[in-house]
Amino acid sequence: MITRPQPDEYPPFASVYVGHVETTEVLGLMTELRDSTFQLFSNMTEEQAMYAYAPGKWTLKQVLGHMIDTERTFSYRAFVFSRNNIELPGFDQDIYIANNDFNSRTIQDLALEFTAVRESTLYLYRAFSEDQLLRRGVASGNPVSVRGLVYMTAGHELHHLKLIQERYLA
Repeated sequence: MITRPQPDEYPPFASVYVGHVETTEVLGLMTELRDSTFQLFSNMTEEQAMYAYAPGKWTLKQVLGHMIDTERTFSYRAFVFSRNNIELPGFDQDIYIANNDFNSRTIQDLALEFTAVRESTLYLYRAFSEDQLLRRGVASGNPVSVRGLVYMTAGHELHHLKLIQERYLA
């Protein structure tokens, strides 16, 4: 069990992500989400996956690509901070989307990549000791603990799943 991080263990903007995680069984939640998120996206047609709810908004393929990018970023930060207290640069999600053509890939391929990234993340997060979970670093100019990043990873996915239900599938 990875206990809930304190508010000083993650940046203020991430409180919405951490707030979505209503369990201390965060790794179990991430395992369940791996399967349900895979099912959600892999059951879409290519036409459905190319849907954007408004002009200038991301397609569902781009949303999934963003979720993959963000999980990689959060897990890398957790890995680095578990080993050493350093500062890492931020990442701009819009630049990442603009410089990757998620829309040219099949939704099946993206869904499979999501599960592969999640599996890797779970192996990493399960291996952290209690001491490593409390270690901290700075990312995007904000102090964050490894434990905070674990909860941010799960909460970021829940945040986007909620937006998908409200704006894309409603």
